[in-house]
Amino acid sequence: MSGRAASPAVEVAVLLGDPRLPYPYAIEERYGAEEQDAVDRLKAALAMFDGFTFSYLDDHTTLLDELRRHPPSLALNLCDMGFRNNTARELNIPALLEILEIPYSGADPACMSLTTDKCIVRGVARSLGIPVPNEELVDLDADPLLLPALYPALIKPNRSDGSFGITEDCVVHDAAEAEHYLRWLARKVEWPEALIQDFLTGTEYTVGLIGNPGQGFTYLPPLEVDYSRLDPDLPPILSYASKADPDSPYWQKLQFRRAQIDEIGRGRLYDHCTLLFKRLGLRDYARFDFRAGADGEPRLLEVNTNPAWAWDGKLSLMAGYAGYSYPELLRLILDAAMGRVGLM
Repeated sequence: MSGRAASPAVEVAVLLGDPRLPYPYAIEERYGAEEQDAVDRLKAALAMFDGFTFSYLDDHTTLLDELRRHPPSLALNLCDMGFRNNTARELNIPALLEILEIPYSGADPACMSLTTDKCIVRGVARSLGIPVPNEELVDLDADPLLLPALYPALIKPNRSDGSFGITEDCVVHDAAEAEHYLRWLARKVEWPEALIQDFLTGTEYTVGLIGNPGQGFTYLPPLEVDYSRLDPDLPPILSYASKADPDSPYWQKLQFRRAQIDEIGRGRLYDHCTLLFKRLGLRDYARFDFRAGADGEPRLLEVNTNPAWAWDGKLSLMAGYAGYSYPELLRLILDAAMGRVGLM
């Protein structure tokens, strides 16, 4: 009696940043040992999956040609660095896949473009009844510059990734500090817009969702940023230095832990994230950042459509709180994408 033929393996092309090119976001502005270790751990985790063949595409010079020659069944878009390691070109990767008609994981170009604009995301959230900080949009080319009405205030770029443009000086206490920081920011950012927000001092939360509308979601337990070891003279913020400068106290002192939040509060965060996921057109997985004000009410800070996928990133930490291993987290993301595009 002949056995049933095995299903063909699903061919998955994993799209990554290019280690040959400069990477301004990383330590010493290059693809280093930390980035390579993340890729090695990724490959080891994906190698555990039966029924798949994985190829890894990290040469952006030949990326288009490789995808044309060998179109996969699915592209796993983990290129959170952007095309040619330029985070401003992050949406170019899914745009390329759209042109080639290759199914892929994660957000499409329209969603990425929309969510890059924090002011627009705030407007969408507010329309859905989701609490947001008080905020003003600043044209950095204007003269005179719009300054905060109340202090202390927090100033940050309207469009940026990975906390770029957020330093310990972004919390300002008077007009002189505000104008100095805004003019410094104008020299640093590609898009000349900034946000002036309430300086929220409460608990900072991150929430992860995996899935899609119609398929259901896996809600990961919220994570909390622990600022308790930071010098009280420094503002408790998740600064760029916390991710890119090993000598910074923000790198050395900040920690993450499972959020201490009751069931009602956790449920409210999940409801907010579900509404945003659907309204903004997110796909497969996303991360949402909130911070509470003095009243204890968490307010939306940011929506991350292509969040960091590394074994030690926030998404993986939250998956661990739920009892998922790193390979299991990757499999959840793969299954969400495959179900959405009809490969399951």
